[in-house]
Amino acid sequence: MSIGNSNSPEEDRPSTDDRSEDRLVERSVEEPSIGTALKKARIAAGLTVDEVSSLTRVRIPIVHAIEEDDFTRCGGDVYARGHIRTLARAVHLDPAPLVDSYDAAHGGRPAPTPAAPMFEAERIRPERQRPNWTAAMVAAIVAVIGFVAFTAFSGGDEKEKRPVAEGSASPKPAPKQSGGKPSVQPSQAVPQAAKPEPSDSAIAAAPKDLVTVVLTADTGESWISAKDSTGRLLFDGTLVQGESKTFTDKESIDLVLGDAGVVKLFVNGKEIKDDFQPGQVERLTYTKEDPSRDQPQAG
Repeated sequence: MSIGNSNSPEEDRPSTDDRSEDRLVERSVEEPSIGTALKKARIAAGLTVDEVSSLTRVRIPIVHAIEEDDFTRCGGDVYARGHIRTLARAVHLDPAPLVDSYDAAHGGRPAPTPAAPMFEAERIRPERQRPNWTAAMVAAIVAVIGFVAFTAFSGGDEKEKRPVAEGSASPKPAPKQSGGKPSVQPSQAVPQAAKPEPSDSAIAAAPKDLVTVVLTADTGESWISAKDSTGRLLFDGTLVQGESKTFTDKESIDLVLGDAGVVKLFVNGKEIKDDFQPGQVERLTYTKEDPSRDQPQAG
């Protein structure tokens, strides 16, 4: 009877679980965590936690917790993903890899539920119920123009149908002046003075009862955020070069410009000119009375 060696080659090989754990350790060493990446990018951008909180409206304790990879204070996976995207944009990071890393560490992105279409329908429905005042005004203007044109056309036809016998075919003699000489009748009517071309400020003019802000990505692209006087988010995203956005409100417009140096800004029909540097983050607030001077108001 032969006695085999108890230490077989299969037992000396590392198990599959050990190799998986080794790969996870190597990956964790190579790739920084979500919080570490956001914190390094914030420091590189020269921003403090308070400034990031003001830019993103994410509370300071939550910003600290996320930078320490603690997502329990976010209120759930949906809010955590939203905070990660917002913070990444504020510090000039691509949010997609960070969100993918979060999904991989927290069981993946959940499958969509029927609640999303219901929410979209509820959000869109009030917009459909609003009266379309623009269409009504256009229809009224068209009706008035049509009536005036019809009246003028009908009046011209009546004049053409009048018989010649009603009036003399020869022109009336010119009235004599005090010196006895007849006044000279001009052969043609004096042309009216030409209307001046509209200026740039007239083209960009806005209603006086509203604050109107027009942003154009002039020399590059920039991330911007715009809110009305109630704090409602009007826009949060990136303007590519050549793209424009217009925002209006009855009281004020709050802006955050991620790269103010590439943005061209009009407020209430007037261009705001300031020496913004490329890559400079600006927080601005404008009201109906702006611009009271050629400098923007600080937000």
